Amino acid sequence: MSLLSEERKKLLIDEIDTHGKVRVSELAQKLNVSNETIRRDLEALEKHKKLKRVYGGAVKVSYEDGEPPYQQRQIIHYTEKKLIGRRAASLIKDGDTIFLDTGTTVLKLAEFIKNLNRLMILTNSLPAANVLKDSLAQGLFRGKVILLGGELSPDQQSVSGHLCEEMLKNFYVDKAFLSVGGVSLKNGISDYDFNESSISKLAATNAKEVIVLADHSKIGVQSFTKITTLDQVDAIICDKKQPPSWEVVLEQKNVDWIMAD
Repeated sequence: MSLLSEERKKLLIDEIDTHGKVRVSELAQKLNVSNETIRRDLEALEKHKKLKRVYGGAVKVSYEDGEPPYQQRQIIHYTEKKLIGRRAASLIKDGDTIFLDTGTTVLKLAEFIKNLNRLMILTNSLPAANVLKDSLAQGLFRGKVILLGGELSPDQQSVSGHLCEEMLKNFYVDKAFLSVGGVSLKNGISDYDFNESSISKLAATNAKEVIVLADHSKIGVQSFTKITTLDQVDAIICDKKQPPSWEVVLEQKNVDWIMAD
């Protein structure tokens, strides 16, 4: 495979990550190649699950039938989530008040909270609360954990709803860690579950810093329900480098891209 072909495919992926979708005719004109050449590139990239072809072009790969249950999501991109969780935990300092949402990447973050004192941790995630409970019992860190109350979701192992929102309104946090379904340059951060997104949105509003945890499969994706725009985000932690075309925009919005490795 020629270097030109590889470079072209990298440009296609960058376009997908930036816009969430691409059109064959526009790509062919931009790259000065035939429509058939672009179609072959898209076909090859689809075989490697880098995108999904649709009529006239391609879109970013995402969950077609909604987000899978929590247990299933835990094993998807497991290594990447572990790297991101460890890097995110390194941002927590003694005395911090933090919020952890219900994402599986945030669960990895909870597992790496160690050797810290005077923490105050709020969460609506049952698995994260359980991990933190065990860590407290073992003396791995010192502080308090508050599990928000409300409506229980067995599939997502989370707590949300009106009661949860009312409880969260009473707190302000230093850092809100959000594990999201999608990060879009145009539309910001989003997720699949409306109730959980409402909690994350409120947490972001009440936080001094908003830190998004997103493996590479979430970049360029627009999920079902909006959480907030990138203007409210302080940092994105990902297992890959940022798409080249994102650099200027993120700099303008004062969003730090932190690569977990």
